[in-house]
Formats: sequence, structure tokens, C-alpha cells
Amino acid sequence: MLRLLLSRAFWTLSRWRLTGERRPQRSTVLVGAPHTSNWDFVLMLALAWRLRIKIHWLGKHSLFVGWRGPIMRALGGIPVDRSDPSRIVAEVVQRVHAGEEFGLVVTPDGTRSGNTHWKSGFYRIARQAGMPVTLGYVDGPTRTAGLGPTFDLTGDVAADMDRIRTFYADKRGVRPAHRVEPRLREEDRED
Repeated sequence: MLRLLLSRAFWTLSRWRLTGERRPQRSTVLVGAPHTSNWDFVLMLALAWRLRIKIHWLGKHSLFVGWRGPIMRALGGIPVDRSDPSRIVAEVVQRVHAGEEFGLVVTPDGTRSGNTHWKSGFYRIARQAGMPVTLGYVDGPTRTAGLGPTFDLTGDVAADMDRIRTFYADKRGVRPAHRVEPRLREEDRED
């Protein structure tokens, strides 16, 4: 209840508006893009709490060290050990098969700046876990954040990414200069 009250206060008092689609009706990989600022995390929590979406999110393991660890885990964080990425997929699949309903937030454009491509982990997790993707967004110029469509990936990477690119074409993030075009390295190899 406290989370809902905090999120209502945020959306009422801030200059940001919550827009877009309704919350997904089943477990989903929730794509958070463009990821251009640390404010994205605050907006993600406010959005999820307002829409009553139980979320988990992936974060680099160093965020979970020391006093921050319990806080990050309480906020839904799952530490990622980049030396064993298959563990994350197995954990997600196990939770889905156990009937847990949640949104797994993944920021495929990486760490706020400096990348040229999206990371394909969100795609692999969704396909292997049999989960749809929900396109979440932040747009600084319009001060809006929300959810876009939820859909199942087809396995045709180029076609799926074309659909994703079309959705994010007018979404700029909090810091538009740090935006990364939705394109996977795998697509460059197919061209």
C-alpha cells in the first residue's frame, strides 16, 4: 500500500505524466528504454508501483555489495554475474514455470551512454522463457513515461526489431543525446 501511495504522490506532484497502455496480464520481459539517465530507475519504480506490477530487474553485481544489497533486492533487483549469464535465464524460466507473475525489467541499451547497439539478452530471455515483451519507455522532451504494446517475439530477429524500432522512433529518454538506436549486433551479421 505504501508503494502505491508513494507512486500516486510522484505522478501527482512531478512534472512527469504516466501514459500508454495498461499493465500486462501475464509475466513479461519489460523493456526499459531509452535508458539514458539514473532517473530512469525512479521512473520505472513509480510506473511499476502505480500500475501494481511486481517487478524484478537486472543489475550489475556491484550494485548489490554492502549496505545497498538488501535495499536493491527489496526493490526487485537480481544481481547479474556476467561470467554466468545462463543462470539468469534459468532463474527466470523457473519462476515463470512456478506460476509467479512479474515483469522482468531489462534495459537493453545498457548503461546510460557509450553503446552502439542494444544487448540481446532481453530477446534471448523472452524466447527461452516463453514470455512476451512489453515496451516501456521514457521520453524527456514530452516528460512522459509508460508502457507500450505487449507482444510475443516471433524468432525473426529483424522483423521483431523493426517493430521495436518503430515504437521507440519518437522516444528520446531523459538525456536524448545518450539514446541508442534499437539495433542488435546480430542484425548486423545478418545484413
